[in-house]
Amino acid sequence: MINMANNSPFLSVVVPSFNEQKNIARGVLSEMLDYLKTQDYSWEIILTDDGSTDGTVEKLTAFAKNHPHIKVLKNLHAGKGPTVAAGMLAANGQWRLFTDFDQSTPLSEVEKLFAFTDTHQVIFGSREIKGAKRDKEPFYRHLMGRGFNLLVRIMAVPGVSDTQCGFKLFSAPTAETLFKKLYVYGHQTERPDAFTGAFDVELLFLARKLGFASIEVPILWRHHATDRVSPIKDSLRMLRDILLIRWAKITGKYR
Repeated sequence: MINMANNSPFLSVVVPSFNEQKNIARGVLSEMLDYLKTQDYSWEIILTDDGSTDGTVEKLTAFAKNHPHIKVLKNLHAGKGPTVAAGMLAANGQWRLFTDFDQSTPLSEVEKLFAFTDTHQVIFGSREIKGAKRDKEPFYRHLMGRGFNLLVRIMAVPGVSDTQCGFKLFSAPTAETLFKKLYVYGHQTERPDAFTGAFDVELLFLARKLGFASIEVPILWRHHATDRVSPIKDSLRMLRDILLIRWAKITGKYR
C-alpha cells in the first residue's frame, strides 16, 4: 500500500554506475524518468557513481540539471557495494530500490515488489523462482549463477534462490540499518577493479540475522552483453567473499 502521509518521497530509486556511456546512449535514463513521471506517488532518483573514468559523471550531471528530483553522487572507485550503500544512505524515500544501470530488470517491475510492502521490509527480485523470466541469457551465465546460488544456500543464506539479482527494495528504517552495518562491502576504499562480489549476499545475510521480514519475488530480467564478467576469476572471488562474510559473523563484526 502506498503511504502519502510523509513529506519524504515515497520511492527513492538508487542507480549505481561505472563507465556507463553505452547504456546512457541506449536511453536508459530517459526510460526510468518517463516511467516515474506517470506514477501517482512522489519519487527521487539517486545516481551514485563508482569513480567512472569515461565521462559518465559529466553526462549524469548534465541530465540531472534539468530534473530537480535527480541527484548525482560522486564516489571513490570502490565497487558496487559501497557505491550502492552511499546512494541508499543519501536517499530520503520511505522505500528505497536499487536497480542496475543497464535496466536488465525494467524499473516498472517495482510494481511487483510493491505488492508486499505491507508485510515485508526487504523485497527482492528473483530470476530463479516460479514466474520469473530470463531473456536471452547465455548458457554460461546461467550455469555460473546456479552454481553460485547453490554455494550461497549452503554457506550463507539458506532458502534463497537468487541473491544476485540487482533489483531490491527496502523500507527506509531497514535500509538505514542494513547499509550502515555492511562489513565486507561497507568500506569506501579505492580499488582498481569493478568487481560486484557477494555484496547482495551480505545484505540478505544481515537482513535475516537482524530479523527483517524478506521475500523473493519473480521478475523479468533481460541479458545485456558486458565485458565485466569473468566466469572463473569471478567465481573464485565470490567464494572468497562468502568466506569473509562467514568470518565476519564468527568474529562478531555484525553485532
